[in-house]
Amino acid sequence: MDKEAQLIEELVKNALYRMDESTRMIQKSLVDVSEEELWLKPNESLNSIANLILHLCGNISQYIISSLGENEDVRQRDAEFSATGGLTKTEVLDKLVETVDTAKRIIFDANTDQLLKVRSVQGFTFSGVGVILHAVEHYSYHTGQIAFWVKQLKNKDLGFYSDIDLNIKNKKSQ
Repeated sequence: MDKEAQLIEELVKNALYRMDESTRMIQKSLVDVSEEELWLKPNESLNSIANLILHLCGNISQYIISSLGENEDVRQRDAEFSATGGLTKTEVLDKLVETVDTAKRIIFDANTDQLLKVRSVQGFTFSGVGVILHAVEHYSYHTGQIAFWVKQLKNKDLGFYSDIDLNIKNKKSQ
């Protein structure tokens, strides 16, 4: 395998890993969250957990499914934030998982031309690589907000890495 193919494989592998990681963290965060808490807004300046998840679905759809996947952009961004109910916790999580799975397939199937093609998304100009980096970073950012909000609500550690010793020191590369 040539270096270019290896680089693309690494980018894709790590993007998919990070998306799975964010999905896992959100699912773990919501275990003890009630249906009512899912839609609770701490104040008028902040969004509910459900609004954040709907926003993630919209953003991932616009950037990955529509732009990178070269599908029609059907996002209705304002609706992501104005929703005040109508979906259960299971439905919101299913929508997230379905959106992420579709996006992961598109990332996995992207060819070099799609990754290098420059396009306009939401008024910004990105290559396919830039689109992927934005979507992964944006997903991670809001995953942290959701985790913080749940910790605030429940006053508990979410144990994202409870089965891993995070104090292990780095080993030198060989």
